[in-house]
Amino acid sequence: MSSVAAGGPQGCLAQNEWLCGTYLRTRQSELLDATVEHIWITALSVTIALLIALPLAVAARRWRAARAPALGVTTVLYTIPSLAMFALLLPVFGLSAAVVVTGLVLYSLTVLVRNILAGLDAVPAEAREAAQGMGYGPGRLLLEVELPLALPALLAGVRIATVTAVSLTTIGAIVGYGGLGNLIYDGMESYFKAQVLTASAICVVLAIVADLLLLWLQRALTPWTRVRTRKRAARAPSGPSGPSAPSAPSAPSAASAQDLVGKAG
Repeated sequence: MSSVAAGGPQGCLAQNEWLCGTYLRTRQSELLDATVEHIWITALSVTIALLIALPLAVAARRWRAARAPALGVTTVLYTIPSLAMFALLLPVFGLSAAVVVTGLVLYSLTVLVRNILAGLDAVPAEAREAAQGMGYGPGRLLLEVELPLALPALLAGVRIATVTAVSLTTIGAIVGYGGLGNLIYDGMESYFKAQVLTASAICVVLAIVADLLLLWLQRALTPWTRVRTRKRAARAPSGPSGPSAPSAPSAPSAASAQDLVGKAG
C-alpha cells in the first residue's frame, strides 16, 4: 500500500510527512509483527551466545592456555563487518533467520566472554580458599561462589550484547529477517518517511527498555553491590565544595564473598 493511497488528498500519508498518526493507526499489525520478530531474534541470539560464552570463559579461566585463543578468535569475529558476516553465512544457512541469529551470536561472544572472564578474575582469592576449606569441589565452587560474585560483570556484558543486537538485527533485512529493519529498508527505498521514522524510533525504544530491564535484573540479583556503594558514600569525606564524585564499581570485597560462602554452606 503506497503512501498516496491512504490518508486522503490532504492526509499526512499523502503528504509523506515524518510524523503521521494515520500511519500508526493503519499499520499497527505490520508494526507489531516486525517488533515481535525483532525481539525474538535479539533474545534468541543473546541467549545462545550466553550459553556458549559461559563455558568458554570458564574454560579460559581454568586453563590459561585456552585464554588467548578464546579471546583472540572472538575478537577477530567481532571485527568482521556485519554485511560481510551475513554474506559468509548465506551459503551455510540460506535465506533464513538462522543467518541473522548466527551472526549476532558470533558478535555477542566477544563482549560476553571478556566480561565473564573479568568477573571470574575479580573473585577474591580469600573466597575461593574459604570455600575450598569448607569442602567445596570445583563444580560447587563455580556455581555457588564464583558465578554469583561474577554476576555484575556478566550482566553488564549481557546488557551491552543485547543493546548491540537490537541495533544489528536491522541488518538482517538483507535476507528478509530484520524485524523492524525490514520496514526501515523498505521505507528508505520508497522514501516513506513515516515508516522509516516510526520503525527507527521503535528500535531505539526497544534498546532503552531492554537495557533498563536488564539493569533492574542486575540490581535485584546483586544487592551486595548497592550495600558497598552506600558504605563507600558514607565513609567518603566531603570537601568544601561538596561531596566527592562517586567511584566506579569495584570488584567483590573479601567480606561479601566470605558472607556468600557462609550462606551457601
